[in-house]
Amino acid sequence: MSTLIIDTATDRTSVGIFRDGVEVFYAFHDGAIAHGEALPKIVAEGLKVESNISKVVVGMGPGPFTGLRVGIVFAQTFASARNIPWVGVCTLDAIALGINENEFIVATNARRKEIYWAKYLNGVRIIGPSVAKPEALTEYRESKFGFGFTSELSPHPKYLLKISEERKNDLIEPMYLRNPDAVPTIERK
Repeated sequence: MSTLIIDTATDRTSVGIFRDGVEVFYAFHDGAIAHGEALPKIVAEGLKVESNISKVVVGMGPGPFTGLRVGIVFAQTFASARNIPWVGVCTLDAIALGINENEFIVATNARRKEIYWAKYLNGVRIIGPSVAKPEALTEYRESKFGFGFTSELSPHPKYLLKISEERKNDLIEPMYLRNPDAVPTIERK
């Protein structure tokens, strides 16, 4: 059984393929505005390595609207075309799996000088996900902030896969956490 894993919730487009839990393909492309162009190319490369996909796992955010939509719609369409299941997982939870601390906060760039964040205790999310200005998190300064705000965090597909295998309440709705930047014409008047 092989699983295709996709995440576009951060500036990185990442794709992995795992056969019976073993990574057989992993590639990524950095660029916040390139998800739509990069994702099909990366998946096509992965399918040259392993084309017998039986499940799709996709990061559901939180993340910017367009990036999330690209990954989620691609995953849903791919799964529907092959009549296979798809599973959505929280991207921040996947990032948290890669951090070896007792108590910490995972934060990613939400643009507009904001961050998407969640607090974890022993790998379990206890607060969030939420969107806020970084200074709003000062009450949590006793927590470790992972790699800090200067590095862009993105999950490795192996952590998305692990969450999809362990969790029973999979996400079916994207985690946008705020209204889109685009405003319909009638609302602008």
